[in-house]
Amino acid sequence: MSNFYLTVNILVNNLVSLRIPVMFSISVSSGFCAAVVYLLYDVNPPEGFNLRRDVYIRMASLVKTLRKDGDDWVLVLPPWGRLYHWQSPDIHQVRIPWAEFFSLTSLQANVPVIEYEEFMAESGGPFIDQVLVLQNYAEGWTDGKWEEKVDERPCIEKLMYSKDKQGYYRGWFWGYEETRARNVTCMSAQGHASILAPLLRRNITATSVMLDRAETVLHDHYAGKDYWDTRRSMVFAKHLRIIGDEFRAKYLNSTDSSDNTVYNEDWTRMQAKLGSAKGGPYLGVHLRRKDFIWGHRDDVPSLKGAVKKIRSLMKKHKLDRVFVATDADEEELESLKRLLPELVRFEPSWEDLELLKDGGVAIIDQWICAHARFFIGTSVSTFSFRIHEEREILGFDPKTTYNRLCGDTEKECEQPTHWKIVY
Repeated sequence: MSNFYLTVNILVNNLVSLRIPVMFSISVSSGFCAAVVYLLYDVNPPEGFNLRRDVYIRMASLVKTLRKDGDDWVLVLPPWGRLYHWQSPDIHQVRIPWAEFFSLTSLQANVPVIEYEEFMAESGGPFIDQVLVLQNYAEGWTDGKWEEKVDERPCIEKLMYSKDKQGYYRGWFWGYEETRARNVTCMSAQGHASILAPLLRRNITATSVMLDRAETVLHDHYAGKDYWDTRRSMVFAKHLRIIGDEFRAKYLNSTDSSDNTVYNEDWTRMQAKLGSAKGGPYLGVHLRRKDFIWGHRDDVPSLKGAVKKIRSLMKKHKLDRVFVATDADEEELESLKRLLPELVRFEPSWEDLELLKDGGVAIIDQWICAHARFFIGTSVSTFSFRIHEEREILGFDPKTTYNRLCGDTEKECEQPTHWKIVY
C-alpha cells in the first residue's frame, strides 16, 4: 500500500472512531469502508399522520435499494409535529421523536434508522448538505405516455426556503430553527421511489441529502414482501399498546388470550394464520367527519346513517358494545352519544393527552379498533387503511376487516380491497 493510501486509511479510521462524518466516499472494492450518508425526508405540510407513515415505507424501500451496492445509507426519521388533525389546545406538539409512537428497535430490524437529534449529534451539527424538492413535471405526461424519469427543473411552486445572510437556506425543518441547508434544488420526478437511487448515488459526495415532498414518488413494491416487511416493522411503542390493552380489558372485556390476538414483540417472528384471530366482543368503528363531510360527501354517511349501520352490525354479530374512533366535533359527538348509548371511546385526561400527544391517542384508537370482533371504517381514509393492515398482521378473517360505511344515497358501495400479507 502506498504512503498516500495508508495515510488516507488512517485518517478515515480516526474520523470514524470519533463519529465525525467523512465528506467523501471510498469504494468498497478498494478495501476501505464507505462513509455514512444520511437520507432525510419530509412531506407536503397538510398531509396527515397516516399518509406520512405510508411515505416512510417508500423511503425505507429507497434506502434498501441504495444500500445494495454496499454504500452505508442511513434513514433519518423526520420529527413529528404541527399536523392538521393535531388540534388539541395548549399541548406542545413539535419536535416529537419517532420513539414516542413507534419501537425504534423494530424499525431498525428492517432498515438502519436514527432520530433527527441523533443525526445532528453524529453529523456535527444542524446542517443538511443538499435539499432536493421533488415535484411533478410541469408538462405532465408527454404524449399521454407514462415513463419513469427524474430531472433537475425550475421550481414550479414558490420555495418554502429562504437564504439567510450567511448564504444558508432556512425553512420549517420540523421546528428546529437552528437547522439550515447548504443547497436547495428542485427535481421533477415521475415514478417509483427507486428512480431516485441513481441520482442520489451520483450525489454521494454529500454527507446528508433531504428529499422534500417525498410523497411525490410511488411505492417500489406495493403490497409485496418488501412493503409488508417495512409495514410489519412499524410496531407501535409499547407504552401505547399497554394503555390500549388495559382499556380493552377494563371497558370491552377484551384480552389477547381470550381474543386469540397474542402479540410477538419481535415482528420478524410474528406470523399469525389468516382467520386465527377472534377479536374482542365489541364492534370497532372508524367514523371520519370534519373535512371528509364536504370532501367526500357521496360516500360518507350522516350520523343517523352511520348509527343505523352500526346497530345492524351489532345485532348481526351479537355484540352489545361499540368502540368508536372519530374526529367529530363536540356537537356531533354529543349527538352520537345520544343516538348510540352503547358507545365507548378512549377519552384521555388533559394530563394524559399532554403525555401521549394527539398522535399517541390516534394510535391507541387504532390499536383498540384493530382488536375488535368486527371492524368497519371510512372510505379512502388512511386511518382506516392502517387498521386494515394491523388486523391483517394479527390474523383476522378479511371479512371482519375490509368493510366501510356507505353514504346515505350511495348506490354502489364498493368495499375496500383485501391486500393480503406477504411473508
